[in-house]
Amino acid sequence: MSGAFAIQQGNCSSFKDQVPHSCKKDPVIADLMPDALPQNRSNSCCHGGILAAYAAHPSLSNTSFEVTVGNLEQNTPGYKPLNLSLMAPGPGYTCDQLMDTIPTVSSVIGGRREEQVLRTWKSTCTYSSYLANKTPVCCVSLSSFYNPKVTSCPSCSCGCNVSDRLPKSCIRDGSIPSDFPDVDIVRCTDHMCPLRIHWHIKNNYMDHWRVKLTVSNYNYRKNYSDWNILVQHPGFGRPASVYSFDSTMLPVIGVPEEVALFWGKPFYNTEILQADKDQLGSVTSEILLRKDSESFTLNSGWAFPRTIYFNGEICQMPLPDTFPMLPNDSHALHSQFLLHLIAVYLTYRTFVGF
Repeated sequence: MSGAFAIQQGNCSSFKDQVPHSCKKDPVIADLMPDALPQNRSNSCCHGGILAAYAAHPSLSNTSFEVTVGNLEQNTPGYKPLNLSLMAPGPGYTCDQLMDTIPTVSSVIGGRREEQVLRTWKSTCTYSSYLANKTPVCCVSLSSFYNPKVTSCPSCSCGCNVSDRLPKSCIRDGSIPSDFPDVDIVRCTDHMCPLRIHWHIKNNYMDHWRVKLTVSNYNYRKNYSDWNILVQHPGFGRPASVYSFDSTMLPVIGVPEEVALFWGKPFYNTEILQADKDQLGSVTSEILLRKDSESFTLNSGWAFPRTIYFNGEICQMPLPDTFPMLPNDSHALHSQFLLHLIAVYLTYRTFVGF
């Protein structure tokens, strides 16, 4: 075997010479680490079990390994696997039966020759957040420059705070007792989520508007490496500048709003550190979006995201009627703006006179 390894060898006692890598009929196969020796590698292998999003890192979004199967009948056409289960990064994947498909063709000799394999089988694995997690793993909070109200994550987004009845369900002061169970530990909050994503509308300019996007880690025992965030919002249909994250826009068929994918910059913020007693782990970036004069508005919560995903998991959004809204008294805002202009004018006149 090359490019991966079976985690159990099984019973190979019947082999005296050339003992196989594994004799199990249902081997569990794991990826090799990136520093695997050359003789153990195969093409596109060895990512340490991590597959990146294709839009973020195409070269790291696929992997392969090779298996040599022995003790087959002579002139056999090969036998497809009876069952396939994708076990990492966790539960939630369901794979259909392997089916014959067009034999794979690869290029050799610098693309001057094509070689075709004997047979190719294909299985498609689909992911379900509901199968993977009994409760959500993230929630969304909202705020804006035009309203002092902060819309918090919905209560009990990822479970309810039962620390009064179950003292070891979460941590209040950040100090972890020595007898605490060896499981993920989160800070006691109303939402009880390991991760909170905050969307803040920061500025409104003539032709642009600015947003601050922050991810906070409430988990005391888990870092999040190579994370990504998917945000669905119609504003991403216009050009945007993202300052502290890498990003790309995704062409999604059948979705009315545009979808943007964000991930960390190498050697800067690709890892969201775990919380400690003093502070939460977090990453943040500002996003400057160009306005569409026909659609942009701050009314009715239009500037807030429609849906947010973290690492493919949908985050709990507040209800629209709880979004920070524009103040009802628009005349008061207009008067405040005029007073501000008068103050600036008087200051300028005083400066010139001096």
